[in-house]
Amino acid sequence: MIQIRTFQSQDTEQIVNLILTIQQVEFQVPITIQDQPDLLEIPNFYQHGNGNFWVAVQGDEVVGTIALIDCGGPIGAIRKMFVKKEFRGKELGIAQKLLDTLTTKAQEAQMQHLYLGTIERLQAAIRFYERNGFTYIPKQDLPSSFPIMAVDTHFYVKEI
Repeated sequence: MIQIRTFQSQDTEQIVNLILTIQQVEFQVPITIQDQPDLLEIPNFYQHGNGNFWVAVQGDEVVGTIALIDCGGPIGAIRKMFVKKEFRGKELGIAQKLLDTLTTKAQEAQMQHLYLGTIERLQAAIRFYERNGFTYIPKQDLPSSFPIMAVDTHFYVKEI
């Protein structure tokens, strides 16, 4: 059974391993842990204001992640949405459960827009976001408070 819960400090190592494996091995994204210091400081980067970081777990195994950054006012940013390859798909619905958890929290915080950045080669992720009502937005139209990651090339927004 999959459970979605808030990040706990003992999750850090599994989160780092999950995300780096997906980025580097599965999708050959040239990014390292040094490029993502947030992964080693999750409470400081995500768990303040209306932000948070959630994990999907099966037993003691972290199989998915998602984070909400409070960008101030009515704006939130989605980061670190990853699901372990063996746990993807509509059958388990982990990505959907993670996104729904984040969206509910953002709505409770009276955020009006969620933004995210991704890369072109993550076509399944892009299709998932589009099915969930996200629309493409040019980089120059992003709000100034949106934290852009260097590797991101495609950006999306959803009114909630």
